[in-house]
Amino acid sequence: MDLPSDRVLTEQGMQSTDGGRVLVLACGALAREILALIKVNAWTHVDLHCLPAILHNFPAKIPEAVRDAVVQRRAGYEQVFVAYADCGTGGDLARVCSELNVSMIRGPHCYAFFDGIDAFLAREEVFSFYLTDFLTRQFDTFIWQGLKIDRHPELKDMYFGNYKTLVYLAQTDDPDLTAKAKDAAKKLGLGFERRLTGYGELASALEAAE
Repeated sequence: MDLPSDRVLTEQGMQSTDGGRVLVLACGALAREILALIKVNAWTHVDLHCLPAILHNFPAKIPEAVRDAVVQRRAGYEQVFVAYADCGTGGDLARVCSELNVSMIRGPHCYAFFDGIDAFLAREEVFSFYLTDFLTRQFDTFIWQGLKIDRHPELKDMYFGNYKTLVYLAQTDDPDLTAKAKDAAKKLGLGFERRLTGYGELASALEAAE
C-alpha cells in the first residue's frame, strides 16, 4: 500500500485496500505508524482505512465520522478495530463504538498511548503541549495556520499562555523532526522536551485486534 502525503492524510485520509479479514479504521495521523506495524509483523489479514487527520481540530465530528465509516465498510470483515482513543470527544466515540460493537484504543488520546497510558496519566502534565511525528511535520497546518495564529498573533497567548513546555513524543529517531519540534516550541514560546516513545501501546492494541 502506497502512503499518501501528509497533506492528503490531513485533508482526505486514506482509502483501504481489500482482502483482509480485519479492518483497522484509524486517524490519518497514525497511517505511517500503522502501515509500518502491518509490514514488520506481516499482518496480511489487516486492511487499513484512515479518516482525515484534520478532524482532530474538530473532535465533535469524530464520532459520527467513525460511525459512518464503520457502517459503510464493515461488511465482509470479521472484525473492525477503531484506532482512535477518546481524542477530545468526551466519551462520545466510546459510546458510538459500543453501539456498533467494535473495539477502540483505550486512553484519552494518541499522546497517551504513544507515551504509555499509565505513565502518561501518572505524570499529570497539565502544563505540557504535545506533538507526535505527524503533528511535528504538520505543525503549520494544524497549529500555526489551523488555529489562525499566522494571521492573528494575539491568539498565541490565548491558546498557549497556560502551557510551559512542548513535549515531542518521537516515534522515530529523526534529527530533522527533532529540529522542527524545537522550532515549534520556540514559535510558541515554550520550553522543549523530547521523549523517544516509538509506537508505544499502539502495537499491542493492534495485536489484540487480530
